[in-house]
Order: sequence, then structure tokens, then C-alpha cells
Amino acid sequence: MHLTLIVCTYKRPESLLRLLDSVEQQSHLPDDILIIDGSPDEETAFALKKTDLAQLRYHKVNPEQRGLTKQRNIGIELCNSTTDVVAFLDDDIVLEKEYFKNLLSTYFEYPEAIAVGGYIINDIQWKENEGNEKQNQHSFCFDGYCRAESSRFKIRANLGLAPNRPPGHLPKFSHGRSIGFLPPSGKTYPVEQFMGGVSSYKKEVFNKIRFSTYFEGYGLYEDADFCFRLLKYGQLYVNTAARCEHHHHPSGRPNQFTYGQMVVRNGWYVWRLRWPEPGLKNVFKWHCTTLLLAFLRFLNTFTTSQKQQALTESLGRLWAWIKLWFAKPKIKR
Repeated sequence: MHLTLIVCTYKRPESLLRLLDSVEQQSHLPDDILIIDGSPDEETAFALKKTDLAQLRYHKVNPEQRGLTKQRNIGIELCNSTTDVVAFLDDDIVLEKEYFKNLLSTYFEYPEAIAVGGYIINDIQWKENEGNEKQNQHSFCFDGYCRAESSRFKIRANLGLAPNRPPGHLPKFSHGRSIGFLPPSGKTYPVEQFMGGVSSYKKEVFNKIRFSTYFEGYGLYEDADFCFRLLKYGQLYVNTAARCEHHHHPSGRPNQFTYGQMVVRNGWYVWRLRWPEPGLKNVFKWHCTTLLLAFLRFLNTFTTSQKQQALTESLGRLWAWIKLWFAKPKIKR
């Protein structure tokens, strides 16, 4: 398979070089590497002179073309006609050596796959379950592995608001478990959604749909939107053997008030995209969970050192929830 890697970046030259160093060490190198740069300065272009990757092509976008989904769509347009699989990576990712080899092998092992996600290993501590531990309010267990259960999931369980579908599958009231709740088993799991920053797709899917420009700028939940619209065309998977690390970079992210609004408003959007008619009970549970999570974020004002960030994000969540009663986003299917 001819593999094209697209990296959309914005003012992160050091992180980008670290990613490209890990790409250069891959056992299976991409055939093409496209850097789609939205930076207002020339620091990224200058930094790329330090890399020797012959496959690399650099493209600087105009100011009106900045934003994750816009830059991804531009990258797709720049792909060679020979491309079979398009992989996307965030610029603050670092790959393990077999990442692309294991990612591509999934398409051969599962011919019905139209998209395959990678697996981030450095965010969560898991331990193998030797049969002594059962899932309870203190732990989440899945496929022979357990991890500590967070306080928000404990509280949700006590209130009857716990997710009722596997990780990577959205409940009818939304607020499900992310890909981070799949264990580091080395297995491949069928999913409905995965993270856009460690994703890949068969090139042919872009003849049918593109990334939605509804998700401007930072693009929170744009990956869920794209995955849910893909479901009608085939099966999605996550290969937990395609391993990488995510070194969260603070630049390019919105302020916490804006982020809080995006969590609620964009979250509502992808929920109703996946479940257009969830039913009254699930609508009620969505609102209850949304308000609960906003309240728990507000409590972080008193329990964490980042008091202002917690306060402003919780206020952003509440403000977005109020606005939904008066103006809901128009969903593009």
C-alpha cells in the first residue's frame, strides 16, 4: 500500500521535528510526507531544513485556510494519485518504531476496514488482570487489563449515568468512554470513532466525504464527526499495536472559556449526528451528564492549582449549555 502521511501544524517547530525524527526511525516509512503549515511566521519552514526526509513536502496555507479541518482537506488535495492510505498525525506525537507497519497490517488483516486508528500509550497506567481483580467502582477492566476509575465515572455510575457501550462506541446519551479505555493488549478492536491525531483512512473515502469546516480552528471533536459520517461506508478499527506517545503542547489551543463552550456545543453536535433521535430518556441523561461534568469541573477550582482555568472552563460549559436552548447548531450529515 502506498502510504501518505499528513501532519497539520501551527507554531510548533520543536514538536514537529521530534515527530519527524520518530518517523525517520520507522521500520516502514511513508511514501510521502506532507506538512501543512498554518503558522503566521517562518519558524516551521526554517526548522524543516534540519530534516533529511526525502519524502517530505512542505505547504504553507493562507490565513483564511488555517484551522485543523481546513488544513487536512488541503493535505488530501495534495496527495499523489497513487496514494492508497492517508495517515494523519498531530505534530506533538512521537511514534514507536513499528507504528506504520502495524497500522497498515490492519488493512490486510481486516479487508473491510476503511479506517484504522493508532494507540497512545503514555496517558494511562494499565495493569494486567490475573483473575484476582473484578471491575468495581475503583477500577475499569476490559479484555484482561484494568486501570483506575476516575472520580467522574464513579459519580456517574452512582447516579445511573455510566456509559453502557464499549470504549470507542457512543451511547445514545453520549458521554462514552474514549479510545484511552481500550487496553494495551496489542489487539485490534472494532470501533465507531477514534482520535484524529493518530488516524488513517483509505484514500477512497475522501471521494465521498471530507472533514467538516463546522469545526473551526482547534476543531474539538472533528474526529468524531468524521468517523460517524464514515460508518455508513465501512468498518473502523483501532490497532493497539500501532503505538505512540502524545506529548501535549499548549500552544494553538483556545482559552479555557472557549474550550468549555466547545466541549458542550461540539459535543452536542456529534451526539445528535450519531443519534438523530435518541429518545426522551437519553436526552434527559445527556443534559444531566453535561451539567454534572460542568459542576465537577467547577469543583476543580478548589481542588487543583489551576483554579482560574477550571473556573473559566466550567463557566464556558454552562454558558454553552444555556445557549443550546435558544440556538442549536445545524448538523451537516
